[in-house]
Amino acid sequence: MKVDILAIGVHPDDIELSASGTIFRHLDLGYSIALCDLTQGELGTRGSAAIRMEEAESARKIFGNIPRVNAGLEDGFFVHNRENLMPIIRIIRTFRPDIVLCNAKSDRHPDHGRAAKLVSDACFLAGLRKVETNDEYGDQTAWRPKAVYHYTQDRHQKVDFAVDISAYMDKKTEVILAYKSQFYDPNSKEPVTPISGPDFIEALRSKDRVYGRDIGVEYAEGFTVDRCPGVNDLFDLV
Repeated sequence: MKVDILAIGVHPDDIELSASGTIFRHLDLGYSIALCDLTQGELGTRGSAAIRMEEAESARKIFGNIPRVNAGLEDGFFVHNRENLMPIIRIIRTFRPDIVLCNAKSDRHPDHGRAAKLVSDACFLAGLRKVETNDEYGDQTAWRPKAVYHYTQDRHQKVDFAVDISAYMDKKTEVILAYKSQFYDPNSKEPVTPISGPDFIEALRSKDRVYGRDIGVEYAEGFTVDRCPGVNDLFDLV
């Protein structure tokens, strides 16, 4: 079950909106990747939990049938406690990632920042051997990822590094639109939300274009870190 990268989002579609270009790029580079949604997005204004699960499965197939799990937390009302940390710890120990990608530390939706802290702390606690988890989930030996990177979401942020996704912007758009209940549909009778307007996808592409401009490419996704990343070669930085 070990993977190189575990991408975590509190709502189904968070990963796709914010880090799918990076995921497609690293899949092409040969890295193994798994996905984890913390909730079913059951409080979303449009659609339903069942629809979001169907859409998450469609997105998983677009990614290439990579593993995807759900931690079963309560959308909107999860808190930072043992009950909510333990499922994430179990998932981290199951997949044993070297890198974890997760929600922005501060954002318009309060779930995003709370999830960022919850996942970051779970990554640390997963490395403590005296924290016991149920082995019905597979090997539950203590495991701590080497790095946690927070993707950017609704709010534009100054980032610590950016990943060139120029070759994957169209694939990113495709996998986002797997969540068709959430985005623009002129025939939909659902309420309008900040992401359901006809200009949202173009706004998202424009944000990635701004990050791309910073590093001299067409499109990029930005990430922030708590711990300063190290490099072996200055020419790894562009």
